[in-house]
Amino acid sequence: MAIDSDIIRGHTETIILAQLMNKDSYGYEINKTIAERTGGAYELKEATLYSAFRRLEESGCISSYWGDEATGARRRYYSITSVGREAYKSNIEAWNRAKRAIEALIQPSGKKEQEK
Repeated sequence: MAIDSDIIRGHTETIILAQLMNKDSYGYEINKTIAERTGGAYELKEATLYSAFRRLEESGCISSYWGDEATGARRRYYSITSVGREAYKSNIEAWNRAKRAIEALIQPSGKKEQEK
């Protein structure tokens, strides 16, 4: 079952930064990893992915360079910067705060966490 993109909207950049925390990568590989990690339930649209790359690069969170593939099309690789690592940490903290608040708000009144 696919994940509703409205649920993830606003977290695209954090998702990309998370992938780049592991290693430098290119757009197709990042999107493939996202699809694999979600069991095919979520995939970024190409326009969304490359718009996010542009915003992240303009904000100094990532940098890019051209790969030197011997065969096939050249790939543009992205790497996370120290600014991006700090942004990632901050975004994860904000996500955890929001997640706790949302969990508290969507539980029926009077239900305790253990009663789920």
